[in-house]
Amino acid sequence: MIYTVTLNPAIDREYSVAKVAFNSVLRAGSTRNDPGGKGFNVSRMLAVLDQPSTALAFAGGSAGRWLEGQLNDLGIATDFIWVDGETRINTTVVSGEDDDYLKVNEAGPKISSDSVSTLLSKIESLAQPGDWWVLAGSLPPGVPSDFYAQMTKRLKQLGASVFLDTSGEPLSAGLHAKPHWIKPNEHEAAELTGLTDPGQAAEWFDKLGIKNVAISLGSKGVFFVDEDDSHRLLSPKIVEQNPIGAGDAFVGGTVYGLVNSETSIDAIRWGIACGAMAASRPGTDFGTKKEVKELRSKVALEKTEA
Repeated sequence: MIYTVTLNPAIDREYSVAKVAFNSVLRAGSTRNDPGGKGFNVSRMLAVLDQPSTALAFAGGSAGRWLEGQLNDLGIATDFIWVDGETRINTTVVSGEDDDYLKVNEAGPKISSDSVSTLLSKIESLAQPGDWWVLAGSLPPGVPSDFYAQMTKRLKQLGASVFLDTSGEPLSAGLHAKPHWIKPNEHEAAELTGLTDPGQAAEWFDKLGIKNVAISLGSKGVFFVDEDDSHRLLSPKIVEQNPIGAGDAFVGGTVYGLVNSETSIDAIRWGIACGAMAASRPGTDFGTKKEVKELRSKVALEKTEA
């Protein structure tokens, strides 16, 4: 089974305007709302690939109920912990003239220590050997910075595999629990390691005991290191519409490949195809499985020195 954990979900609201400009009134040509939060996006990508998952989250208020309904309508099982306050709304303004965009994320409701304990208990009741757990996104107020590390340790003790996708202090703390996979982008990797070369950064993670590291290079593809070798995989060319959610789609595609007994490289191919598809669509829209398969056939592998 695949579980995704979204501690700080959101409604992703996108306004499409002619051009992004400051100090002026912008008029939206179109508006769309999508379920937001990195773990939710992973579950949505998996749904496109006909792969079941269960989405866990802290959720509150009418926005939380809206998210629950939207995910259920997509065939995604949900198991939410309901909290006081209102789930946040993240707003993106996208230019129709060029690639410019603005994104404003709210902080989210404060999570009580009781709710944190409830989630840990829920994880212990659900996790089974062979499961994949995707722990993704920012931490809401009230959640300790080492919470991903706490979850990772418990999940590993229960025989589950962990894919950690976060940044900053939560990622730095989470690394000490040695998740099975991580996916920093090149800027996050450089911030953590002090190394701008992806290969050297991957070696830094390897010394910490992280054996599967996929460093996202945006439109340039992915630098991937596992226990055997290092590889550079190149993304197919697309017409980019909105990169928001592309990294989450990559995680969804990669986990899909891993669950379906693909090799690590084949799983990364799925991930890159899913990420490219997401970036080529408006909002946080992930296309169709057929479209993803077509892009997957165009992912090129470039072997690198370890």
